Amino acid sequence: MGEIEGFLKYERQELHGRPITLRLRDYHDVYEPVDDAVVTQQGARCMDCGIPYCHVACPLGNFIPFWNDLVTEGYWERALAQLHQDNNFPEFTGHLCPALCEGSCSLGLNFNPVAIRMVELRIVEKGFEDGRIRPEPPLTLTGKRVAVVGSGPAGLAAAQQLRRKGHEVSVFERDDRPGGLLRYGIPDFKLEKALLDRRLAQLTAEGVVFLTGVHVGVSLPAEELCAGFDAVLLTGGAQQPRDLAVAGRDLRGVHFAIPFLSQQNRRGLHEPIDPAVALEAQGKRVLVIGGGDTGADCVGTALRQGAASVTSFELLPQPPVQRAPDNPWPEWPRVQRPSTSHEEGGERLYTVLTKRLIGNADGHVVAVEAVRVNWQRDLRGQMRMEEVPGSEFTLPCDLVLLAMGFTGPVRSGMLEQLGVALSPNGAVATDQRKMTSRPGVFAAGDMSRGQSLVVWAIAEGRAAAEGVHSYLLGDGS
Repeated sequence: MGEIEGFLKYERQELHGRPITLRLRDYHDVYEPVDDAVVTQQGARCMDCGIPYCHVACPLGNFIPFWNDLVTEGYWERALAQLHQDNNFPEFTGHLCPALCEGSCSLGLNFNPVAIRMVELRIVEKGFEDGRIRPEPPLTLTGKRVAVVGSGPAGLAAAQQLRRKGHEVSVFERDDRPGGLLRYGIPDFKLEKALLDRRLAQLTAEGVVFLTGVHVGVSLPAEELCAGFDAVLLTGGAQQPRDLAVAGRDLRGVHFAIPFLSQQNRRGLHEPIDPAVALEAQGKRVLVIGGGDTGADCVGTALRQGAASVTSFELLPQPPVQRAPDNPWPEWPRVQRPSTSHEEGGERLYTVLTKRLIGNADGHVVAVEAVRVNWQRDLRGQMRMEEVPGSEFTLPCDLVLLAMGFTGPVRSGMLEQLGVALSPNGAVATDQRKMTSRPGVFAAGDMSRGQSLVVWAIAEGRAAAEGVHSYLLGDGS
């Protein structure tokens, strides 16, 4: 415990966003840099409590009080080593994770929790600034070859862990550049791509081989891939978007969110975009259906592109400002959290059900018909939705973006060719070692877990690496 009364002396400090008028002009990080003194004070607020619920809540099992204490004492290098012990990419989680740890911080009982995410980000950034984050190639090689399919956070974490254990690792990516949704799904204002590229450079220097433009199951048969490697790890994510089953879905101007976000990232990378399929919000009345992270990313991107207006529909009720009685600490607080994108503008409508999309004579969407809904618990305690009579309304729109989540991995192509079993939720079924029903083929991240968080993807990738390593060494069947 760096400072016994730190939590009494210092208030929680938040990451401060750049002025909205400035950040809407570019796609750079929305947050301003944080001074080391502020971060040190946040570390000093950590109580080093007897049961660190922050550690328990973190899917990676980060020993958060340890590096909070080390930062307070000024031992930044040791804090970095502690942070990297459980997390390959703290800058990814620091920028993208909702900080499950903070929701379970013991200070949250009576005070505001420690700004753990701020401390995490500063530790890793200071590590890069000081040149402490360097390639760590293996000292010995096993001669075993592993193929990792997908280069998102799960695939990258697994690839690094497996390479450091001495295996030859090849990462197959269907896009032009590695990174998965980190590159082509997450907007630059949430994760600048230079942060991704410096990690990719580290993995490359460690001996990980990246093969881009290879779509396993399409351009490369899955059986051919399996024949060339001792083990295969599937980390392609849950890329099957949830669709909207209403009249007018086939109108022009109605699109899934990821192509819209991906195209903007490609513009930032100066990659060509076919004008025939180009999506842009400039001057348009944009409707985003879905209120999660992907929906918020669409809002921020549409505002930066110069949309005439941006409206978000959310089916669920607006969360409370404070914890509800049925949501006690240390559970994740289900409270209202405006994203930086929603702070920047647009209108957010809760408890709205889309009924149909309306088009013009040319077959382009011009409006949406919707209705308000009411949520009530039935006799079994299940939430039920009912339409509110007389609450129907119509909203003009020129561009509709569907951001309602994902239903699981794409089944056609690779998964069909491999013949792996699926779980009841449609993801790839795995055992405790993350092996699928096909021996030697493993799966991790959203592909086996279903749509989830970046912190879970990294945790799954690390766990799968252990399973693959055990299999390759012959420890069990």
